[in-house]
Amino acid sequence: MIRSFLAAAGAAAVLLLAGCATPTRMAFHDDAQRLDAASKPVLLMATTIKNQYRLSFQPRLIVVHVERPDAKDAKDRINFTMDDKAKVETVAAEQGNTYLLRMELEPGRYEIRGLTSMGGGFPIVGSFFTPLHVPIEVKEKGVYYVGHVRATVRERQGNEFRAGAPIPLIDQAVIGASGGTFDVDITDTQPADEVLFRQRFPALKDAPISKAMLPAFDRAKAQDWWEKH
Repeated sequence: MIRSFLAAAGAAAVLLLAGCATPTRMAFHDDAQRLDAASKPVLLMATTIKNQYRLSFQPRLIVVHVERPDAKDAKDRINFTMDDKAKVETVAAEQGNTYLLRMELEPGRYEIRGLTSMGGGFPIVGSFFTPLHVPIEVKEKGVYYVGHVRATVRERQGNEFRAGAPIPLIDQAVIGASGGTFDVDITDTQPADEVLFRQRFPALKDAPISKAMLPAFDRAKAQDWWEKH
């Protein structure tokens, strides 16, 4: 019953976000998918989300938000939704959750706006938003490793951007979203991450993987965006 409730809550969150964006499945959700001359470029991004502020409420990623510059409508906003193949199992819950993301995009300029996660379990269910606001240019066909995003919730100080909306008041406070903020690091751990991607996705087993690292996280930019939204 509780599992059904959480699944329904996650689906509702995705549907809510879909109103202003295009829900999109990640590449290689089907093991039968293979790379060929007609394949679009694919960005590989590992992500680890951890809650140090409230250890019992580790975020579970549900959507990666990607936008074209000056996005005006749903077709310019892409919501990559999680699948069963994305999550990497961890030994201890307090280590957070790690995901292997595969974003298939047309060539062009984009901005990875951020990550939406769920936290908690019945009767307390809340949400987190990890701001990234990092630009990426997709130039040619191929597979590109763009980095490992490590996002950690800690207690918020002063007017720092929140780790999630303040409403609903009780849920968001209990999971640490309204009283917390995110520290974000983007690192190059391609050798270790590449092993995981190749092991999990048959299409990548022998595929060449180039590097196209995301820029460093800009906290001032994230703060400015939060204050304006």
